[in-house]
Amino acid sequence: MKKTRHIFAFFLPALAAGLLLALAACEEVIEVETPVEDPRLVVEGLLRVDTTQEFVPVEIRLTQTAGFFDEVQPASGAEVIIILQIMEDGIPVSTGTKALTELDPGSGIYFPDPSFDSDQRLRVDTVVENDILYTLVIAWQGRRYAAQTRYVPAVPIDAVTQGDKTLFEEDETEVIVSYTDAADRDDYYVFDFGFGEFLPTEDTFYKGQAFSFSYFYDQGFPPGTELDIALLGADQQFFNYMNLLVQQTEGLNNPFQTPVATVRGNVFDVTGIDNIEQFDNTGQPGVFALGYFAIVQEFTASLILE
Repeated sequence: MKKTRHIFAFFLPALAAGLLLALAACEEVIEVETPVEDPRLVVEGLLRVDTTQEFVPVEIRLTQTAGFFDEVQPASGAEVIIILQIMEDGIPVSTGTKALTELDPGSGIYFPDPSFDSDQRLRVDTVVENDILYTLVIAWQGRRYAAQTRYVPAVPIDAVTQGDKTLFEEDETEVIVSYTDAADRDDYYVFDFGFGEFLPTEDTFYKGQAFSFSYFYDQGFPPGTELDIALLGADQQFFNYMNLLVQQTEGLNNPFQTPVATVRGNVFDVTGIDNIEQFDNTGQPGVFALGYFAIVQEFTASLILE
Protein backbone atom coordinates (compact mmCIF):
# COMPACT_ATOMS: atom_id res chain seq x y z
CA MET A 1 0.00 0.00 0.00
CA LYS A 2 2.83 2.31 0.78
CA LYS A 3 4.42 1.65 -2.64
CA THR A 4 1.10 2.32 -4.41
CA ARG A 5 0.77 5.71 -2.76
CA HIS A 6 4.26 6.64 -3.90
CA ILE A 7 3.53 5.62 -7.50
CA PHE A 8 0.33 7.67 -7.51
CA ALA A 9 2.17 10.69 -6.19
CA PHE A 10 4.81 10.26 -8.88
CA PHE A 11 2.41 10.08 -11.79
CA LEU A 12 0.04 12.87 -10.63
CA PRO A 13 2.20 15.80 -11.86
CA ALA A 14 2.75 14.03 -15.18
CA LEU A 15 -0.97 13.39 -15.52
CA ALA A 16 -1.81 17.05 -14.77
CA ALA A 17 0.74 18.23 -17.32
CA GLY A 18 -0.76 15.92 -19.93
CA LEU A 19 -4.23 17.25 -19.28
CA LEU A 20 -3.00 20.84 -19.61
CA LEU A 21 -1.33 20.01 -22.93
CA ALA A 22 -4.50 18.33 -24.18
CA LEU A 23 -6.63 21.31 -23.17
CA ALA A 24 -4.20 23.72 -24.79
CA ALA A 25 -4.27 21.68 -28.00
CA CYS A 26 -8.08 21.79 -28.04
CA GLU A 27 -8.28 25.54 -27.33
CA GLU A 28 -10.51 27.40 -29.79
CA VAL A 29 -11.46 31.05 -29.88
CA ILE A 30 -15.23 31.55 -29.90
CA GLU A 31 -16.59 34.90 -31.06
CA VAL A 32 -19.83 35.91 -29.36
CA GLU A 33 -22.03 38.28 -31.30
CA THR A 34 -24.12 40.53 -29.10
CA PRO A 35 -27.27 42.30 -30.39
CA VAL A 36 -26.49 45.67 -31.92
CA GLU A 37 -28.92 48.51 -32.57
CA ASP A 38 -28.58 52.18 -33.27
CA PRO A 39 -27.92 54.22 -30.12
CA ARG A 40 -30.97 55.70 -28.43
CA LEU A 41 -31.09 58.91 -26.45
CA VAL A 42 -31.33 58.42 -22.66
CA VAL A 43 -32.70 61.33 -20.60
CA GLU A 44 -32.04 61.70 -16.87
CA GLY A 45 -34.31 64.60 -15.97
CA LEU A 46 -35.37 64.14 -12.34
CA LEU A 47 -35.47 67.64 -10.83
CA ARG A 48 -35.70 67.69 -7.03
CA VAL A 49 -37.32 70.71 -5.38
CA ASP A 50 -36.25 71.82 -1.91
CA THR A 51 -38.80 74.45 -0.85
CA THR A 52 -36.30 76.02 1.56
CA GLN A 53 -34.10 77.06 -1.36
CA GLU A 54 -34.51 79.90 -3.85
CA PHE A 55 -33.89 77.97 -7.07
CA VAL A 56 -34.52 74.48 -8.37
CA PRO A 57 -31.23 72.68 -9.18
CA VAL A 58 -31.95 72.10 -12.87
CA GLU A 59 -29.67 69.48 -14.43
CA ILE A 60 -30.60 67.39 -17.48
CA ARG A 61 -28.17 64.55 -18.26
CA LEU A 62 -28.22 63.11 -21.79
CA THR A 63 -26.43 59.90 -22.77
CA GLN A 64 -26.64 57.28 -25.49
CA THR A 65 -27.36 53.59 -25.15
CA ALA A 66 -24.32 51.42 -25.79
CA GLY A 67 -23.49 47.82 -26.58
CA PHE A 68 -22.82 45.33 -23.79
CA PHE A 69 -19.04 45.77 -23.98
CA ASP A 70 -19.07 49.48 -24.84
CA GLU A 71 -18.87 52.52 -22.60
CA VAL A 72 -21.87 54.82 -22.28
CA GLN A 73 -21.25 58.02 -24.22
CA PRO A 74 -22.67 61.49 -23.44
CA ALA A 75 -25.14 63.03 -25.88
CA SER A 76 -23.31 66.27 -26.49
CA GLY A 77 -24.26 69.22 -28.66
CA ALA A 78 -28.01 69.06 -28.05
CA GLU A 79 -30.35 72.04 -27.93
CA VAL A 80 -32.37 71.85 -24.72
CA ILE A 81 -35.19 74.10 -23.48
CA ILE A 82 -37.95 73.88 -20.89
CA ILE A 83 -41.28 75.48 -21.82
CA LEU A 84 -43.45 76.69 -18.92
CA GLN A 85 -47.20 77.08 -19.39
CA ILE A 86 -49.05 78.53 -16.40
CA MET A 87 -52.49 76.90 -16.38
CA GLU A 88 -55.87 78.09 -15.10
CA ASP A 89 -58.79 75.68 -15.35
CA GLY A 90 -56.80 73.60 -17.80
CA ILE A 91 -56.09 76.52 -20.12
CA PRO A 92 -52.61 78.07 -20.56
CA VAL A 93 -52.67 81.76 -19.64
CA SER A 94 -48.94 82.46 -19.77
CA THR A 95 -45.97 80.83 -21.51
CA GLY A 96 -42.25 81.18 -20.88
CA THR A 97 -39.06 79.40 -21.91
CA LYS A 98 -35.88 78.45 -20.07
CA ALA A 99 -32.77 77.65 -22.13
CA LEU A 100 -30.18 75.08 -21.03
CA THR A 101 -26.61 74.56 -22.18
CA GLU A 102 -23.56 72.36 -21.59
CA LEU A 103 -21.44 74.36 -19.20
CA ASP A 104 -18.77 71.70 -19.72
CA PRO A 105 -18.78 71.01 -23.49
CA GLY A 106 -18.86 67.31 -24.27
CA SER A 107 -20.24 66.32 -20.86
CA GLY A 108 -23.84 65.76 -21.95
CA ILE A 109 -25.00 67.60 -18.79
CA TYR A 110 -27.19 70.65 -19.37
CA PHE A 111 -27.76 73.52 -16.95
CA PRO A 112 -29.62 76.88 -17.16
CA ASP A 113 -27.73 79.03 -19.67
CA PRO A 114 -25.95 81.88 -17.82
CA SER A 115 -25.21 83.78 -21.05
CA PHE A 116 -28.79 85.06 -21.36
CA ASP A 117 -29.68 88.55 -20.15
CA SER A 118 -32.67 87.14 -18.29
CA ASP A 119 -32.27 84.53 -15.55
CA GLN A 120 -32.84 81.05 -17.00
CA ARG A 121 -33.08 79.35 -13.61
CA LEU A 122 -36.35 78.04 -12.15
CA ARG A 123 -37.47 79.83 -9.00
CA VAL A 124 -38.86 77.55 -6.32
CA ASP A 125 -41.74 79.87 -5.41
CA THR A 126 -42.85 79.98 -9.06
CA VAL A 127 -42.84 76.19 -9.24
CA VAL A 128 -44.70 75.64 -5.97
CA GLU A 129 -47.30 78.42 -6.15
CA ASN A 130 -48.55 77.88 -9.71
CA ASP A 131 -50.13 75.13 -11.75
CA ILE A 132 -47.49 74.86 -14.47
CA LEU A 133 -47.19 72.38 -17.32
CA TYR A 134 -43.49 71.86 -18.06
CA THR A 135 -42.35 70.67 -21.48
CA LEU A 136 -38.78 69.53 -21.94
CA VAL A 137 -37.74 69.81 -25.59
CA ILE A 138 -34.49 68.31 -26.89
CA ALA A 139 -33.08 68.60 -30.41
CA TRP A 140 -30.22 66.16 -31.04
CA GLN A 141 -28.72 64.62 -34.17
CA GLY A 142 -31.58 65.67 -36.40
CA ARG A 143 -34.28 64.31 -34.07
CA ARG A 144 -36.61 66.18 -31.73
CA TYR A 145 -37.75 64.82 -28.38
CA ALA A 146 -40.23 66.12 -25.81
CA ALA A 147 -41.57 65.21 -22.37
CA GLN A 148 -44.22 66.86 -20.18
CA THR A 149 -44.71 66.92 -16.44
CA ARG A 150 -46.17 68.87 -13.53
CA TYR A 151 -44.70 69.56 -10.11
CA VAL A 152 -45.62 66.90 -7.53
CA PRO A 153 -45.48 67.65 -3.77
CA ALA A 154 -44.36 65.21 -1.08
CA VAL A 155 -44.52 64.95 2.73
CA PRO A 156 -41.67 65.28 5.25
CA ILE A 157 -39.85 62.32 6.76
CA ASP A 158 -40.82 62.14 10.45
CA ALA A 159 -37.92 59.95 11.56
CA VAL A 160 -35.21 57.57 10.39
CA THR A 161 -33.83 55.09 12.93
CA GLN A 162 -31.51 52.10 12.86
CA GLY A 163 -32.97 48.64 13.38
CA ASP A 164 -31.29 45.40 14.42
CA LYS A 165 -33.18 42.85 12.35
CA THR A 166 -32.16 41.06 9.14
CA LEU A 167 -34.22 39.86 6.22
CA PHE A 168 -32.20 37.15 4.43
CA GLU A 169 -28.54 37.44 5.36
CA GLU A 170 -26.72 38.35 8.55
CA ASP A 171 -24.67 41.01 6.78
CA GLU A 172 -27.58 43.44 6.31
CA THR A 173 -28.47 46.85 7.68
CA GLU A 174 -32.02 47.75 8.69
CA VAL A 175 -33.30 51.32 8.67
CA ILE A 176 -36.81 52.23 9.83
CA VAL A 177 -38.46 55.14 8.02
CA SER A 178 -41.50 56.97 9.41
CA TYR A 179 -43.66 59.60 7.71
CA THR A 180 -47.25 60.86 7.72
CA ASP A 181 -49.30 60.69 4.55
CA ALA A 182 -51.39 63.67 3.41
CA ALA A 183 -55.11 63.02 3.90
CA ASP A 184 -56.45 65.33 1.19
CA ARG A 185 -54.96 63.64 -1.89
CA ASP A 186 -53.88 60.32 -3.37
CA ASP A 187 -50.12 60.13 -2.98
CA TYR A 188 -47.34 58.20 -4.61
CA TYR A 189 -43.77 58.33 -3.35
CA VAL A 190 -40.30 57.24 -4.42
CA PHE A 191 -37.70 56.71 -1.68
CA ASP A 192 -34.05 57.19 -2.60
CA PHE A 193 -31.80 55.22 -0.23
CA GLY A 194 -28.57 56.08 -2.01
CA PHE A 195 -26.23 53.61 -3.74
CA GLY A 196 -28.69 53.54 -6.65
CA GLU A 197 -31.39 51.95 -4.45
CA PHE A 198 -34.95 53.24 -4.90
CA LEU A 199 -38.30 52.13 -3.49
CA PRO A 200 -41.66 53.27 -4.96
CA THR A 201 -44.76 53.14 -2.73
CA GLU A 202 -48.36 54.40 -2.74
CA ASP A 203 -50.71 55.39 0.08
CA THR A 204 -53.55 53.00 -0.82
CA PHE A 205 -53.48 51.25 2.57
CA TYR A 206 -52.32 54.12 4.83
CA LYS A 207 -53.99 57.20 3.39
CA GLY A 208 -53.79 60.12 5.82
CA GLN A 209 -52.04 58.03 8.47
CA ALA A 210 -48.64 57.86 10.09
CA PHE A 211 -46.72 54.99 8.51
CA SER A 212 -43.43 53.22 9.21
CA PHE A 213 -41.55 50.53 7.31
CA SER A 214 -38.19 48.78 7.38
CA TYR A 215 -35.72 48.89 4.52
CA PHE A 216 -32.78 46.50 4.40
CA TYR A 217 -29.46 47.30 2.76
CA ASP A 218 -27.82 44.07 1.60
CA GLN A 219 -24.54 45.03 3.25
CA GLY A 220 -23.12 46.03 6.59
CA PHE A 221 -21.59 49.45 7.26
CA PRO A 222 -18.87 50.52 9.72
CA PRO A 223 -20.11 52.43 12.78
CA GLY A 224 -20.24 56.14 12.10
CA THR A 225 -21.36 55.72 8.48
CA GLU A 226 -23.88 58.40 7.51
CA LEU A 227 -26.80 57.33 5.34
CA ASP A 228 -28.78 59.96 3.42
CA ILE A 229 -32.39 59.06 2.63
CA ALA A 230 -34.76 61.08 0.44
CA LEU A 231 -38.53 60.99 0.02
CA LEU A 232 -39.68 62.18 -3.42
CA GLY A 233 -43.16 63.05 -4.56
CA ALA A 234 -44.47 61.17 -7.59
CA ASP A 235 -47.54 61.00 -9.78
CA GLN A 236 -48.93 57.65 -10.84
CA GLN A 237 -47.05 57.62 -14.14
CA PHE A 238 -43.68 58.25 -12.50
CA PHE A 239 -44.49 55.71 -9.78
CA ASN A 240 -45.27 53.05 -12.41
CA TYR A 241 -42.09 53.87 -14.32
CA MET A 242 -39.85 53.65 -11.26
CA ASN A 243 -41.57 50.46 -10.12
CA LEU A 244 -40.78 48.75 -13.43
CA LEU A 245 -37.31 50.23 -13.63
CA VAL A 246 -36.32 49.10 -10.14
CA GLN A 247 -37.37 45.56 -11.02
CA GLN A 248 -35.33 45.63 -14.23
CA THR A 249 -32.19 47.18 -12.75
CA GLU A 250 -31.66 45.05 -9.67
CA GLY A 251 -27.92 44.60 -9.35
CA LEU A 252 -27.01 47.73 -11.31
CA ASN A 253 -25.55 50.81 -9.66
CA ASN A 254 -27.89 53.35 -11.23
CA PRO A 255 -31.58 52.85 -12.06
CA PHE A 256 -31.21 55.29 -14.94
CA GLN A 257 -28.76 53.01 -16.72
CA THR A 258 -30.02 51.08 -19.72
CA PRO A 259 -32.25 48.31 -18.28
CA VAL A 260 -32.21 44.62 -19.22
CA ALA A 261 -35.64 45.02 -20.81
CA THR A 262 -36.86 48.23 -22.38
CA VAL A 263 -38.80 50.38 -19.93
CA ARG A 264 -40.43 53.32 -21.66
CA GLY A 265 -40.53 56.65 -19.86
CA ASN A 266 -42.34 59.88 -20.75
CA VAL A 267 -39.84 61.10 -23.37
CA PHE A 268 -41.23 60.87 -26.91
CA ASP A 269 -39.64 61.31 -30.31
CA VAL A 270 -41.74 64.11 -31.80
CA THR A 271 -39.71 64.73 -34.93
CA GLY A 272 -41.95 66.29 -37.56
CA ILE A 273 -44.70 67.12 -35.04
CA ASP A 274 -45.28 70.86 -34.68
CA ASN A 275 -48.25 70.67 -32.28
CA ILE A 276 -47.13 70.99 -28.65
CA GLU A 277 -50.33 69.21 -27.53
CA GLN A 278 -49.43 66.04 -29.47
CA PHE A 279 -47.00 63.82 -27.60
CA ASP A 280 -47.45 60.36 -29.00
CA ASN A 281 -45.64 58.71 -31.87
CA THR A 282 -47.93 55.77 -32.46
CA GLY A 283 -47.08 55.94 -36.15
CA GLN A 284 -43.43 55.17 -35.31
CA PRO A 285 -43.52 52.60 -32.47
CA GLY A 286 -39.84 51.71 -32.90
CA VAL A 287 -38.64 55.30 -32.62
CA PHE A 288 -38.34 56.44 -29.02
CA ALA A 289 -35.95 57.65 -26.34
CA LEU A 290 -35.37 56.22 -22.88
CA GLY A 291 -35.50 57.99 -19.53
CA TYR A 292 -37.80 60.34 -17.66
CA PHE A 293 -38.51 64.00 -16.97
CA ALA A 294 -40.10 64.90 -13.62
CA ILE A 295 -40.19 67.83 -11.18
CA VAL A 296 -40.87 66.64 -7.63
CA GLN A 297 -40.60 67.88 -4.07
CA GLU A 298 -37.88 66.24 -2.00
CA PHE A 299 -37.48 65.80 1.74
CA THR A 300 -34.29 64.32 3.17
CA ALA A 301 -33.08 62.81 6.43
CA SER A 302 -29.72 61.49 7.59
CA LEU A 303 -28.84 58.60 9.89
CA ILE A 304 -25.46 57.95 11.51
CA LEU A 305 -25.09 54.23 12.13
CA GLU A 306 -23.94 52.91 15.49
